[in-house]
Amino acid sequence: MTAHQSSEAVFHADDDHAKRSAMLIRGGRIISFAVDRPDVFEGNVLIENGRITALGKYIDAPHADIVDAQDRIVMPGLVNAHMHTWQTGLRGACADWALPDYLRDMHGKIGPRFTPEDVRLATLAGALNQIACGTTTLGDWCHNNPTPDHTDGAIAGLQESGVRAVFLHGAPKPAPSPGQPHFSQIPHPRDEVRRLASGALSSSDALVTLGMAILGPHFSTSDVALRDLRLAREMGVIASMHQSGSVAIDDGAWGAVEKAGLIGSWMNVVHANKLPLDRLRRLVDGGVSFTSTPEVELSMGHGAPIVDQLLAMGAMPSLGVDVESVVSGEMLTVARFALAQQRASEHARLNEKPSDAHTSASSLQALRWATQGGARALGLDHRVGTLAPGMQADLVLIDTRALNLTPSHDPIASALQASLANIEAVMIGGVWQKRDGKLLYQDLESLKRALRVSGRRLLEPLHADASEA
Repeated sequence: MTAHQSSEAVFHADDDHAKRSAMLIRGGRIISFAVDRPDVFEGNVLIENGRITALGKYIDAPHADIVDAQDRIVMPGLVNAHMHTWQTGLRGACADWALPDYLRDMHGKIGPRFTPEDVRLATLAGALNQIACGTTTLGDWCHNNPTPDHTDGAIAGLQESGVRAVFLHGAPKPAPSPGQPHFSQIPHPRDEVRRLASGALSSSDALVTLGMAILGPHFSTSDVALRDLRLAREMGVIASMHQSGSVAIDDGAWGAVEKAGLIGSWMNVVHANKLPLDRLRRLVDGGVSFTSTPEVELSMGHGAPIVDQLLAMGAMPSLGVDVESVVSGEMLTVARFALAQQRASEHARLNEKPSDAHTSASSLQALRWATQGGARALGLDHRVGTLAPGMQADLVLIDTRALNLTPSHDPIASALQASLANIEAVMIGGVWQKRDGKLLYQDLESLKRALRVSGRRLLEPLHADASEA
């Protein structure tokens, strides 16, 4: 193919051709987030061997295949920093649940029914849907893996999907059997983390890499929190943890972690809705990242998202979907929720002085939270989250010709207001995973059939409870 052939030819090329070493995305409106670029500029992106090698209005690349991006927005792929992808087969089943219902029924009744194949199917389908929605990097918080086979099933699903992911290895939280210790007293399984680090997830350059989903100081004893964080440091991986508004297992655990000096950019705290402000400040100052899942938090009773507090402290939040059993998987929707909630908090403070009303957070910032913020939270900001020379070619093309985005006066606002229907193409590591609005996964119908069967079986206990009532 010559440099003068149309994008249509490129978008319908076979898989081998899609992996050619050079491609020029030409004539799009680019949102790069690079520090040396305008917020939006019209230009071209040159991709060679899976990486971005040049951005600009004029790029001479006669060796490159051409993708015509006229009337498209070209931006970094979205980063979903927190999602329990193993729940994909349960979509919508918990939409009206509050948090206590979820903790009781999801972890007590449904979770233990999962087979390794259920986990694989759900993870594969969930990751593919993330790609379809414009997400190129996923923080997959997998804590329904009672056996190594469950863990391997989840990893296989991620790898088959083509998504870039940090597999955050967790552990189930079952109610203890008589005579057995509570889960908060059980350290993270060191041998299992080592097995993954030396096997399926041994390469730091692979699309799927290793992290730890630990109990953290809120859900474990001081001793367990210290041991788990030291293991994460020893392994050189991100340690992500939940922090909710419920009563902590051990009031002294956070103090013990701070005293031990185990605070740093390798830590990620999810939710943190009712974390005391003085502790939040110390963690922010120590480089800890925070992930908000605003739609889930607002609907299930976690408490108010902390995006507003983080911005006041000069920190950039990251965002996540959390669970598709409760909400949809669209990261752009999550970003809009985060921005709307932050503005609502700000307006509420200014109600007494209507003349002072303003919006300090912008649409551009919300897009940054859903890209750069997530990349930092997952320890991948040196690879993704920005369109700049040397970065991985993880990007999204948004078609602004659709009725819901026409006319597109402000590309930043258009990108934030886009939906699944507008995500025309998704590239990960220089390889197209979605083109012309369609996923390139070969056997989607078979996957959907298997997922339906899995989901129905897993939900049988809830149906039985309903019939008895």
